[in-house]
Amino acid sequence: MAIIHHTTLSPTKLELLAPWLLNQPWYAGDGRAPELTKAGGFRLDDPEGAVGMEFMVATDTAGPEPVTYHVPFTYRGAPLGGAGHALVGTLEHGVLGKRWVYDGTHDPVLATQLFACLTGTAAPQAQSETDALDPTVLPHFAETGHEGATGPESVTQGEAATDIHIQSSRPLVLRVHRVLTAGEEAAGGTLGHISATWTDTAGEKVRGVFVTAHERGEPGR
Repeated sequence: MAIIHHTTLSPTKLELLAPWLLNQPWYAGDGRAPELTKAGGFRLDDPEGAVGMEFMVATDTAGPEPVTYHVPFTYRGAPLGGAGHALVGTLEHGVLGKRWVYDGTHDPVLATQLFACLTGTAAPQAQSETDALDPTVLPHFAETGHEGATGPESVTQGEAATDIHIQSSRPLVLRVHRVLTAGEEAAGGTLGHISATWTDTAGEKVRGVFVTAHERGEPGR
């Protein structure tokens, strides 16, 4: 169970995220510095209790139309070996001290637990509360017989999503949707998906698809 500490962060998560976004292929700002506000998200627990995992939703209002991004973060108390390319930055946590913050799509703990959430063996947790489930996060998986996953074997960045290549009973892809669209539904042919809610710029709760699961070898996977 992750313990949520209501304390200071320096820099804040949004301050850390903003410059990193500029270098992502799915950033829609055309080089313009983002103006970010937190719009929602959820967490998953690490069974070992060592890695924090947050699926953050942040909306950029710098452009003519708001764009909402989905950014999975992992928080670690020491660097993750071989993942320097996925480091978003470091921050000082008022209770835990220095934390290394990673693009979670490259973190093996997040890949494992995200698949567990998809298959119903890991429960999504509230973003800002300790030991509180988030019933608004709705996973669905069409297959049975999967006992877990290992990975990522590789990670592929696209213009609107990031593919995490994992191995379960067979090779699969978890597609993390980076740009969220209110009202979006999972396309036909997917093996499963996770949908969740966030708050739009009008203050309304909206729902969209955060993650889809695919067979490895599908076109574009």
